[in-house]
Amino acid sequence: MLLLLLCGVWLAWFLAGKLYRNYWNRNLSLLLSFHDAVLYEGDTSAIRETVINDKLLPLPAVEVRFAADRSLEFLNDALANSGASDQRYKRDVFSFLFHQKIERTLPFIPRRRGVYPITSASVTGYDFFFRSGYYMDVPQQTTLSVWPRQLDTRRITLVFQAISGILLSKSRLYPDPFEFSGIREYQRSDPRNHINWKATARMGSLMTNQFDSTTDLALTVLLDLEDELILKYGELNEESIRIASSLSARFVKNRMAFTVRSNVTDPAAGGPFFMDLAADAGSAAGLNQKLACIDTTQTSLATAELIAAEAAAGRTDHTYVLISKNKEGGLADAVRSLTGTGNHVLWVLPLLSSDLSSVPQTAPGVTVLPWEVS
Repeated sequence: MLLLLLCGVWLAWFLAGKLYRNYWNRNLSLLLSFHDAVLYEGDTSAIRETVINDKLLPLPAVEVRFAADRSLEFLNDALANSGASDQRYKRDVFSFLFHQKIERTLPFIPRRRGVYPITSASVTGYDFFFRSGYYMDVPQQTTLSVWPRQLDTRRITLVFQAISGILLSKSRLYPDPFEFSGIREYQRSDPRNHINWKATARMGSLMTNQFDSTTDLALTVLLDLEDELILKYGELNEESIRIASSLSARFVKNRMAFTVRSNVTDPAAGGPFFMDLAADAGSAAGLNQKLACIDTTQTSLATAELIAAEAAAGRTDHTYVLISKNKEGGLADAVRSLTGTGNHVLWVLPLLSSDLSSVPQTAPGVTVLPWEVS
């Protein structure tokens, strides 16, 4: 009797092994997907795991493994069975009956801007005897773009007001570019937040506030991301990118066309970063996507070369917004060369709290605005 029992156990063990070896991954699928295609730094999103066992054979244990960039920080229950080294690794275990679909949501916060793909995952299956697992790779294709965090509106407003003051003081030909100038009938292309509801109620049709156009104003943002000598200031560079992104959003909101230039390498073009932005919301999105892709350790030009190239262009009646943490090595003199004929430079200078006392002396046509980075 005992012998028959042992034979029966062995036969079950043998048949289960053969069955699972041949059929465990048939109609078994895994899909990883980001809930959002685009986020800002610090927003909360999630990765969705969808695993389907679409067959009659149950799977007592299925282990899913994948790796994501370590900048994506898992939250709450998603922290279980995760670890970080060069990447952030995640492991989850599922148990299936037949024809069953299981979805899990893994919340996370992206701590840094960037473009983060997940291109592969692995699945390991176990039979009822939990013998050595059966393994397969499952290619994935999901990507998350993390845009620079938008900065405190109050801080950006101070910079924006400084730029507005420069534009107004340069020429009496331009009225206040941010001042209300009248009411007209609403058009589909107008921003909805410009609708004047009191006038709409009075006129019986949608009316919108009209603002003076600023598209004729010449404005260039120079984003300097070079690390001088051997010193590396990663957080100051990241804050510089956030300033450029947040200011650009304000320019676009106020229908201002402008140009962004940087000495960092544009990975798509293989040369210095450059982008002309029209006065529409799509321009800001395009800039943020390009800023998400750049590597601040890859610069095509030195700071002095970036400024010299602009000075050599000989522009007149131009406004420059220079965002640069660098202030040594005669950079102040190089900045003065931008003033040219009727030009003005607003130098936004990101500084650590301990370095606020070392602000360069201003010169005619140059306004230095320190920006404390804690």
